[in-house]
Amino acid sequence: MPQPNMRIFYKGEWHDGPINLMGPHHHAFWLASSVFDGARAFEGVLPDIDRHCERLNQSAQRLFLKPTMTSEAIVDLAREGAKKFGPKAELYVKPMYWAEGSGFSQVAPDPDSTAFCLHLFEAPLPQPVGAAITLSPFRRPTLESMPTDVKTGALYPNNARALLEAKSRGFTNALVPDMLGNIAETATSNIFMTKDGVVMTPAANGTFLNGITRQRVIKLLRQAGVTVLESTLVYRDFEQADEIFTSGNFGKVQPVVKIDGRDLQPGPLFRRARELYWDFAHSRLKAAA
Repeated sequence: MPQPNMRIFYKGEWHDGPINLMGPHHHAFWLASSVFDGARAFEGVLPDIDRHCERLNQSAQRLFLKPTMTSEAIVDLAREGAKKFGPKAELYVKPMYWAEGSGFSQVAPDPDSTAFCLHLFEAPLPQPVGAAITLSPFRRPTLESMPTDVKTGALYPNNARALLEAKSRGFTNALVPDMLGNIAETATSNIFMTKDGVVMTPAANGTFLNGITRQRVIKLLRQAGVTVLESTLVYRDFEQADEIFTSGNFGKVQPVVKIDGRDLQPGPLFRRARELYWDFAHSRLKAAA
């Protein structure tokens, strides 16, 4: 499979294409002590890049790593790296930390061994063609059982099995419940639904990451006069919804066009959320012009 066009910043310099970062002797390779964040560059903008870099450092600290870069320095690197692809490139921007060694215990990472890289690669924004979703048999863990307040690779095998199980039944994604059976998110994004002109989304209860794009969409809709409720939602609520849409870094705001056997259409509140997000993303660029 061909590699996408990429740039990697590691140990003080930029590299073109893949490089070796770790091996089986590194703690992160075999004990999953890695954190990352995902931002987007598209149409000449990097929306909320500062918040993504701040969250990366927070994630590192919560997983007992020691950030080696200020969030401001990572932002500057991300902007520098994005310029290497051209003004309109659609990029995934992925800063990462991981532990290379362990301390007294082989299980606990050694914070002084924390390594950093910034990975940018071409990844076209998906078109808003819509997802087909179902209910996953798998559930999100609680904060007491897993570091659900961290964007860490250690959480993603659970997302992967939810996604692959749904695809085995002909769907493109799945709604994943929390441990009480209430809907938390999809396997790859935060989730919204609408009913009678009101937008609803699962309350951030610690079982899923309260996404930066999620927070931005809620704020933008409320500023536009749309009622947005963060509440406890069950699968039946989504089955009866007027519209369903998702938010996430990779696709930003995307519609859901099918839930089990019921077809849906991208509706006015989805379109409003997407338009508001794109206007926000370009607002700083317009202000600087």
